[in-house]
Amino acid sequence: MNREAFITCAVTGAADTVDKHPAIPVTPQQIAEAAISAAKAGAAIAHVHVRDPETGKGSRKVELYREVLERVRDSGVDVIVNMTAGMGGDVTFGEGENPLPLDETGTDMVGPLERLAHVEALKPEICTLDCGSMIFGEGNYVMVNTPDMLRTKARRVQALGVKPELEVFDTGHLWFVKQMVKEGLIDGAPMIQLCMGIPYGAPANLNTFMGMVNELPEAAIWSSFAISRMQMPWVAASVLAGGNVRVGLEDNLYLDKGVHASNEHLVERAREILVRLGVTVLNPAETRSKLGLQGP
Repeated sequence: MNREAFITCAVTGAADTVDKHPAIPVTPQQIAEAAISAAKAGAAIAHVHVRDPETGKGSRKVELYREVLERVRDSGVDVIVNMTAGMGGDVTFGEGENPLPLDETGTDMVGPLERLAHVEALKPEICTLDCGSMIFGEGNYVMVNTPDMLRTKARRVQALGVKPELEVFDTGHLWFVKQMVKEGLIDGAPMIQLCMGIPYGAPANLNTFMGMVNELPEAAIWSSFAISRMQMPWVAASVLAGGNVRVGLEDNLYLDKGVHASNEHLVERAREILVRLGVTVLNPAETRSKLGLQGP
């Protein structure tokens, strides 16, 4: 059991959830305010995607990330900003017997360094690396992260001095994490996020979860989350298995059945679960020390 845990709040994501929730953060101001509110509620880390303010769709624009980061830092509220670097690896194939040409409306595929443009420009304390490819839900969409792409991204993140959070959606991704550690592409203790329940990655069940936990690299500092109704049960499961936790509107839209959540309330609920389990919830300064971060 992990008796000193930090909470990450994934405040918005990039999925098509705007029409499913009345208050998904969309604009940079809304995303920054969500991160600040989550921090006040007990989150040490805010995991940040940005969205096109006009359409609500996920975006890679550096200026949107810049505005979020500046608003968070200008607020005076301390929180570790963890920017996604997963955008730009989206491929949607055509229907039926015609997989080519690709469906341009769902495809955003660029080079590995272009996917890091905002990390290069802003140097957040943490950025994510999705550590493999996978069928991501129903339909014809594939999340693409080849070994060469990932090595290129890992080397650049390493040179920038940004801590990579290694996103593991399935067992093969964890295999590649250990390969990158072996190759010296990850400095210090690996920071790993076990992402459970996303179709069709690792399912959110304890047998699969503990199999992955038992295969983590030695000295890894790790968190885990599960999506939708499993989000809060996973807060307890993760810390009992020795990890840290993640909640937020990226992964789950509801606080209770039929009750839309806010990021702040999800963090409050997670914090209550941890405290009732006898866990000390770490603040940003304590989390930086645990992760070996230098601060903004």
